[in-house]
Amino acid sequence: MNITHICLAGLFMDGWGYQDNLIAKYHVSFGYDVTVITNRWVYDHEGNYVKTEKETETDRYGVKIVRIPIRGDKPYTYKLKHYIGLYETLCKTKPDVIFLHSTQIMDVEDIIRYKKENPDVKVYADNHCDYSNSATNWLSKYILHGVIWKRKAWKLNPYVEKFYGVLPARVDFMTERYRLPKDRVELLVMGMDDEKAEEAGKPEVKAKIRKRFGYDEEDFVVITGGKIDHAKRQTLLLIEAVKRIDNPRLKLLVFGSVVEDMKQPLEELCSSDERINYIGWIEADQTYPYFAAADLAVFPGRHSVMWEQVAGQGIPMVVKYWEGTTHVDVGGNVEFLYQDSTEEIQEMLKRLMTRGNEYQKMLENAREKGSEVFSYRKISRRCIGE
Repeated sequence: MNITHICLAGLFMDGWGYQDNLIAKYHVSFGYDVTVITNRWVYDHEGNYVKTEKETETDRYGVKIVRIPIRGDKPYTYKLKHYIGLYETLCKTKPDVIFLHSTQIMDVEDIIRYKKENPDVKVYADNHCDYSNSATNWLSKYILHGVIWKRKAWKLNPYVEKFYGVLPARVDFMTERYRLPKDRVELLVMGMDDEKAEEAGKPEVKAKIRKRFGYDEEDFVVITGGKIDHAKRQTLLLIEAVKRIDNPRLKLLVFGSVVEDMKQPLEELCSSDERINYIGWIEADQTYPYFAAADLAVFPGRHSVMWEQVAGQGIPMVVKYWEGTTHVDVGGNVEFLYQDSTEEIQEMLKRLMTRGNEYQKMLENAREKGSEVFSYRKISRRCIGE
């Protein structure tokens, strides 16, 4: 079976741990012929958009990547960009299944045209927008999403088997902002790479990481990571909270790229306490052993895909409460933060680092339920109706 993933609303880079990468990876592992159609923009290690001239490549998992140009050579940040050659590329890849990652593209008519000419093809589409990352001003809410992207979703509606929201909040966004029928939209959670998680879960892997940083078995290791920007500036509050707790057994490991104007305050906070290690950017597939070596993951800012990854790995977690993102709590594995407050984080850490009953219950629930819910092996089959 040929499966084509269309990833034009965002970037697609080899080695990332995002949903589109991992679903494509597991589709290859199932024996399918898999192609990703995406754009010619990528991130550098500083988090900047960089244009690549590569037209085709194959990623580490055997996924064929076809990069098509923007019509008129518009910048990637231009919202209403059209792409050149989407329909023609579909004709070349001849998919039996099309998975559109994010409906917010101008060229849905090319997908519809291909579907009309090949009525046996199944089309699925998902949504990564919610009210925390989209529709945050009048123009975006009422024009971009209220008119333009709504019309695109409705054009797709007769031809799509199912729409998916990747968070409960993103299911609601499609039914509220785009007015799609509720029976046409389902939750399709993001997850963790089963193979990476299984390897990272081996005791010797955890021991190796802890030894690298001089962590004893008795140390309570907290980890946080990802792209550190203004949507996740609460990472600085976490670092400050750790600094305020006078306990040599508490350790903090921080990783991720940092936007330029946050680098100095972050590095100054980290360097002033030997219990805190900032290790910079690491590749997505390398994050698994670091998380596995920790006792607790803390994400005090906006949602990231690492929430589902950590939940799948069976690690207790503290995250910022956002309406529509509480699905990571599968029965007591998560505690929520309700304020942007150093004091709140500090009190939470002081309670959990004792490894008392509260922490033990979180750990038990995390290990029992997380991998069942957030397995990309299972998600990758479900998303195409298997």
